[in-house]
Amino acid sequence: MKKTRRRALGQHYLHNRGVLDKIVRAVDPRKDELVIEVGPGRGALTFPLAEKAGRVVAVEKDSRLIPGLRDKAPANLVLLEADVLRVSFREVLKSHPEFSPPVKLAGNLPYSISSPLLFKVLEEKELFNRCVFLLQKEVAQRVCANSGSKQYAPLSILIQMHFEAKILFTVSPASFSPPPRVDSALIRLEKREHPLFLLPDEEAFGAFLQSAFSHRRKTLWNNLLAAGFNRAALENAFRQAGLDPKVRAESLPIDRLIRLHLFTVVKK
Repeated sequence: MKKTRRRALGQHYLHNRGVLDKIVRAVDPRKDELVIEVGPGRGALTFPLAEKAGRVVAVEKDSRLIPGLRDKAPANLVLLEADVLRVSFREVLKSHPEFSPPVKLAGNLPYSISSPLLFKVLEEKELFNRCVFLLQKEVAQRVCANSGSKQYAPLSILIQMHFEAKILFTVSPASFSPPPRVDSALIRLEKREHPLFLLPDEEAFGAFLQSAFSHRRKTLWNNLLAAGFNRAALENAFRQAGLDPKVRAESLPIDRLIRLHLFTVVKK
């Protein structure tokens, strides 16, 4: 069966006014601030944000929604018809020089773009002081997970290096039209004044994490060996880091993963 455009874009419109009010309070837009909204849809969150913010730049991919938004748009609402994953947030801010970064980013995110957008936020992290996203509960738990949990993953670690991540509340499917099949959750990412750890090459650490978590049922040792890390280098790194080769990646807090990474620098 051919998908409708709405289903293809993963659009579930939030209509619960109480939930929308709580999201606005979580964003806390102010008259001297710029807020970028991802996927305004029909404007249920957009217009309340615009009432309180200095300016809202709403990035919408679905061209069919633009006329309805434009008809109701206040003077401080700027509509940008684009795929947010292809948008340079830096260029967006250059178009609004009266608002200096960092700024706020918010949105009700379709599942299909949640992880890619979060990684995009990491690429331009210095531009944002607060991000507020409504996500599938599963993704929200992954972002905010700590070591020892099944949800703990590279995304958890990389986000938490730079942001304090917190689930504020969950949202039932009945709050959306059409209702999704799963619960959602609102997360707030508050930019840290300084990252938890300073790394010489964070991109290399991200690649290391992808290898470390590649097969969750396997040990960290076996995952790194399969990824091409030199056996002798691994033996030395595990010894210096004080790690049992049978340990799994999800059991290690961020500092111990970083310590191992810094010792594990030789590949075949």
